[in-house]
Order: sequence, then C-alpha cells, then structure tokens
Amino acid sequence: MKMEKLTEAELGLAEIIWEAEPMSSSELVRICDSRFSWKKSTTYTMLKRLQSKGIFKNESGLITALISKETYHVNQSRVFVKETFGGSLPKFITAFTRNRKLSNQEAEELIELIERHREEK
Repeated sequence: MKMEKLTEAELGLAEIIWEAEPMSSSELVRICDSRFSWKKSTTYTMLKRLQSKGIFKNESGLITALISKETYHVNQSRVFVKETFGGSLPKFITAFTRNRKLSNQEAEELIELIERHREEK
C-alpha cells in the first residue's frame, strides 16, 4: 500500500495527534493555536487533508489514528528506497555509509538484523 507523502505542515499536525491520540478536536485546535498560531479553520482544514489521506479519523470530535506513526514512516522509507535505489537495500546502505564508517555496535546490529530477516534457503 502506497500512502501519500505528507507535507511538512501535515506531518507537524500528524506528530501532534500521534503523540496525544485519542484527542478531542478542541484540544487539537488549542495546541495548533499555541504551536503554529493557526486559526480554528486552518486546523480543521489540515485535519481534513489528513483524513482524506486515510491517516486519521474524526468521529464526534474525537480524533484517532487509522495509521500508526511507525507504519507511516516504514511505508515512506520503503517508497524512498524503491524510488531512489530501485528497491535495493544494499545500494541504500552503500550510499548511506559511503562517507562514514560503521561503529562496531552498528555493524553488529546490522548483522543481527540481517540474520533475523534472512529468507530460508
């Protein structure tokens, strides 16, 4: 499933909701006024965008996530690797480590990760 990428403003709003959900829409308006100086109408417009993208729902003034923060970021990471590196994880890691060495701990963590996710032969 490919989710739409969120704009910077949408992601800022999403982070607030993920951090405090479930939350009331009035609480969200208060936080957005304080943090972004948004008017109530701006907050509701941005929330409607997130709802149309299938990230959150607002039922009777209670906002909850349909997609977790982790799921969103995992999906966006996969899209990035696919679009930028042709879906090749080795090419991504090569580019990521091109100008820096891995610490022993990072190398061990990657080895463990590879072993946990290796396909059975």
